[in-house]
Formats: sequence, C-alpha cells, structure tokens
Amino acid sequence: MRILVQKFGGSSVADLECMKKVRGKVLAAREEGFDKIVVVLSARAGQTNSLLERAYQWSDEPDLAELDVLLTTGEQESVALFAMLLQDAGVKARSILGFQIPIVTDDAFGSARIDAIDASRLHELFESYDVLVMAGFQGRTPDMRLTTLGRGGSDTSAVAIAAALGEGTRCDIYTDVDGVYTTDPRMCKAAHKMDRISYDEMLEMASMGAKVLQIRSVEIAEKYNVPVRVRSTFSNDPGTLLTKEDEMMESVLVSGIAFDKDQARITLCDVQDRPGTAASIFNPLGEAGVVVDMIIQTASRNGVTDMGFTVSRKDVKRSIAVLEKSGYDVSRIESASNVAKVSVVGVGMRNHSGVSGRCFDALYKAGINLIMISTSEVKISCLIDEADLELAVNVLHKEFEL
Repeated sequence: MRILVQKFGGSSVADLECMKKVRGKVLAAREEGFDKIVVVLSARAGQTNSLLERAYQWSDEPDLAELDVLLTTGEQESVALFAMLLQDAGVKARSILGFQIPIVTDDAFGSARIDAIDASRLHELFESYDVLVMAGFQGRTPDMRLTTLGRGGSDTSAVAIAAALGEGTRCDIYTDVDGVYTTDPRMCKAAHKMDRISYDEMLEMASMGAKVLQIRSVEIAEKYNVPVRVRSTFSNDPGTLLTKEDEMMESVLVSGIAFDKDQARITLCDVQDRPGTAASIFNPLGEAGVVVDMIIQTASRNGVTDMGFTVSRKDVKRSIAVLEKSGYDVSRIESASNVAKVSVVGVGMRNHSGVSGRCFDALYKAGINLIMISTSEVKISCLIDEADLELAVNVLHKEFEL
C-alpha cells in the first residue's frame, strides 16, 4: 500500500479558494497512484495569533496548559472544513485530531516533544477512509492533557506521522515557496532552488535561521530516513528533496548560505580564569531556559579573561538578570543587539580543505569584520555587524558560485 503524507501550512488553507487548491493537490496524489493519504493541516493564516491575542485579553499570564487547549482549536477548524470539502468531491475522508491517534508528548506545554505515535489507529481508519485529514501542531500527555508542539509544529507532526507509518511513506511539505533555496531570494537575487539537499545540510540551514522547515521535523526525518519533499501549494514545481547524502552531494563544496538576524551578544568582562568558570556561568542560563549559541573566550591576562556568547534578542534582559542574580564576579556585563550571523553550509566540507580560508578572505575583501566564529563538520558561522549582513550573504553566495 502506497501512503503519502501531505502537510499544508496556514497560508495554504487561509480561505476557501486556497483550500480548493489544496484539494487539487490531494486529488492529484490520488491520481498519481497513492492508495492512502494523510493530510496534515495548520491553523488558517492569522488564527493562532488571533487566539493568542484573545488569551492575553482574558489573562495577564495565561496558564500554559489552558493556552494549549485554546490554540489547538485553530487546527480543529481547518481539518473539519477541509474534510467537508473533500467529501463534497466524493472522497472518503474524515478529520482526526492529535489526541485521537494518539500523538503522545511530554508535558512541556507550548513546545511539547513527541514521545510516541501508535500508527495502528491510522491503519484501522484506512480500512474505511482513503484520506485522513489530521490536525498538525497538537498532541496529548499520558494523562490526557492537550499539548502543542511549538511554532512550525505541523511540520514535525507530518514527518513524525510518516515515520510512524513505516518505511516507504513519503512526506510532502507544502509552503508558499517552491523549495529550499541556496539562500533567501529576498536577500540575494542570484539565489536559486536546490533539487536536493541532505538532512545534515537542512539541519544546519534550519538551525542557522532558514525558516523553510522546523528543525525538529528535519531531525525526525533523518533519524527515521523519511524522504521529505518541500514544494509549493501554488505551483506544480517538484520542489526540493531532503534525503541521505550521496557522492554527488559530497562533491559540492558549499550548498547554501544561511543567516539569522535574531542574534545578540553578551560579554562578561574580567571573568576569573579557573576551572569551573564556564559551568558556573552557563548552568544557570540553561536552567532558566536560555539557549546559548556561539561562545568565545579571550586569552588569559593576569588571571582573568573575557567570556562572550550569543543568545536570542528576546533573551538578553533575562540572561543578564540571571547572571547578575548568580552574583558571579565580573567587572561588567556588556550586550549588543546590532549583530547577525551568516553561515556557509555544505556536506562537501567534510572532504575538502580551504573552505574557511575562502570564506574569511571573501568577507575581509568586502570590508566585513568578524566578531565571532563557530564551525561544525558541515558549516562555518560568522557573527558580524547586522548592517553588513546583506553584503555578506551576496559576497559568500558569489564566492562559492552558488
């Protein structure tokens, strides 16, 4: 039995005309030969924000568990309306919510992680229906509390369902763009769509700021080897395939340029240079839920050093408050939010030398100063002044002939 999972975001189901286009994609998949289809839908565009606004009108600090109950109604509306649309076209379809499968999650309300999916319920429903219209973004705890998976969580729902349905199940993620680009076309006119990208490259692109896919959906796809295709609801372009890397991919030095404007730098000046210093700084931040990205420590001078790191801009005040509360001995704490991160990404870096030199030399020739640098097997990231970001993206895109 050939099974396809199709996921459509909020802009794809915004209104009746958009939903009719989505119905066309489902019917086309049936004609393509797929026996059964799971259609995973997000809330209609604007619905989640509207529900959030309403929650904060009723409560200054809404209970997170009750907030999840409220937010899941957005997807419930989408799947009910779309199931009706399919039924009117003669399709054996029904809607199904996350708790009915069930998608079992932890109790981190607002950003829950999936623990288990029992696909037997889906196979049981396939005996009576050809298309199951499933609410994305939602699940439930073992004690039956509703949860949501965080922004972009419908991507994770779709890939996790495809993984649970077993080997051979494909997952198509439909968005308002026709695939994954070498960089953001709004930033670089020379950007072009990639036919294929490896899981590792997409993970780095997503973590470095590319908004095409939620990072957890890519992690699940790689772990369970789910073939994922990113494509547009509004065209017939085949899109970009996420897959395991092969020799052809490894021969390409750099696949894309990612960037992230949501960066802020915090510097602790004159930190005591002794064992345990880093742990005493970053443990309290971790306990406070602050995600730290790039870290740099200067050379020791007279027993002290400077420690710099980056966080999301929304976490700057909280991070400084945590550090001040910990009472750690520093001469001062500095912060700057006028920075951005640019990254070159490619699995070919594993087998080729000289990428970092070319990257740094190109930025130097463009007069761009590097504030921080971090690397992995498949990426090189540079923290720079935000005013230089567009220039940096275009310079690197040209340097690596993307």
